[in-house]
Amino acid sequence: MNPQVPRPSRSPSFLQAFLKSEALGGYVLMVAALVALIIANSPVAPIYFDVLGTKLGFQAGPVLLKETVLHWINDGLMAVFFLLVGLEIKREVLDGQLRGAGRIVLPGIAALGGMVVPALIYLLINQGSPETLRGWAIPAATDIAFALGILALLGSRVPTSLKIFLTALAILDDLGAIVIIALFYTSQLKVFALIMAGALLACLFCLNRAGVLRLTPYLLIGALLWYFVLKSGVHATLAGVALALTIPLRPRNAGKPEAHSPLHDLEHALHKPVALLIVPLFGFANAGVSFAGMGLASLAQPVPLGVALGLFLGKQLGVFGFAWLAIKTGVASLPRHASFTQLYGVALLCGIGFTMSLFIGALAFTDAATVDATKIGVLTGSLVSAVGGFLLLRLCRPPAEPAPPR
Repeated sequence: MNPQVPRPSRSPSFLQAFLKSEALGGYVLMVAALVALIIANSPVAPIYFDVLGTKLGFQAGPVLLKETVLHWINDGLMAVFFLLVGLEIKREVLDGQLRGAGRIVLPGIAALGGMVVPALIYLLINQGSPETLRGWAIPAATDIAFALGILALLGSRVPTSLKIFLTALAILDDLGAIVIIALFYTSQLKVFALIMAGALLACLFCLNRAGVLRLTPYLLIGALLWYFVLKSGVHATLAGVALALTIPLRPRNAGKPEAHSPLHDLEHALHKPVALLIVPLFGFANAGVSFAGMGLASLAQPVPLGVALGLFLGKQLGVFGFAWLAIKTGVASLPRHASFTQLYGVALLCGIGFTMSLFIGALAFTDAATVDATKIGVLTGSLVSAVGGFLLLRLCRPPAEPAPPR
């Protein structure tokens, strides 16, 4: 039996720092998306779209990497985003809010409802258009940065327990989105590249089992893994998740509980670049859509309507409905110091699906018109969900504190 290794300790303010980082990233993302919309509807719009379509890359022997700027952002930089998501999931499962069945029940059930119901609404609206059914997963995601940014504006009106609930739910949502991308949005596979990717992943697991705690070899092999995953037909961002699973959580010096683990070190190093640069850059590159010639009739088309209603209606019904049922049947408990009204407000905020929804939309469709239609749906559904959730949480009163015993 392996000896018990002390779990790496975290600063008491780790959660607060995480929430602040995500909230700040949400504000920057909002600004980036707004700037993209303004530019896409201005006289300089052709320059914006031309830059995103410019091809960049290099060739070194048999290695050829040449992609558009948009693809470098979506396939390259977003792999770093998914690396951070993978690190967060691993940490939370092994050493955080998702550790233990009791903590995971309510956010897990709510996350399931928040993925199933929006997808069903999208499929219902698009049942007469077989060519658009591929977008069913677009409204199934929650943008944690945007949602926590809204919660941060509300300050102490929202109890910490609900912020933790939303964080856990969004992380599980991301995990579900990763599985969906791997299973349903993978193109034709290239066997040789897939074998090479598998061999590199095996090397990473061997490093982990051998007790290698330096990050450098993991990151170097991870870069090669990204290349072969890109060439294999599996979406390249999944290389970031695979790499994250191999990064050790164990502290460098097991005899000192206060030591930081490699996973925590890498997660800490990536948080600000991802939140303040990579995700806003993704939003800037993907949110730009021209409204020229569009009206309310455009929003009533199956794709944007399915996405918008899936996010706004499906998320609140799925998250709150499944959570309410779990609480009423005794399977889970209402978060401490929270009311059902506040829980419903948080369920509304789960309809902010910006980053991951745009990402899945770009994977689901290839023609520009349909991709733009998904953007309209994502922007509309996310905006209405954000405003509705904010107003409800701003106006509702928190439950009264229990009176102290006499």
